[in-house]
Amino acid sequence: MTAHIHVVAGALCRDGQVLIAQRPPGKHLAGGWEFPGGKLHADESAFECLKRELNEELGIEVQRAERLCDVVHDYPDRRVLLELWLVGQFDGLPVANEGQALQWVSIETLHDVDMLPADVPLIVALQKRMQHQVSH
Repeated sequence: MTAHIHVVAGALCRDGQVLIAQRPPGKHLAGGWEFPGGKLHADESAFECLKRELNEELGIEVQRAERLCDVVHDYPDRRVLLELWLVGQFDGLPVANEGQALQWVSIETLHDVDMLPADVPLIVALQKRMQHQVSH
């Protein structure tokens, strides 16, 4: 029986770029890049999870965010439901609180990065959303 994991991640965007984090050594899929976030706890909403995880990982306080899309991805040992939220407003500057590498990447070149398989389908939704915002 595979484990079922619900993950909430955030897309922090600025100047046509999005912040991504690298999975640290010792973690599942270490070395791959992902949108920062983490596992949903049983006693919290997805937005509460997003706020908690981004505060723990990046030291920021999320003020406003909206759910952009979600995807279910099957890894050999687990099934992941991954929700991506577009973070509209936050306080503080993102720092690598967990020793993970962080980088701002152009939204157009996200497909060139070694993103985790579960995160790849989210790139298209994010790119469409950002193009929509630019054209309006």
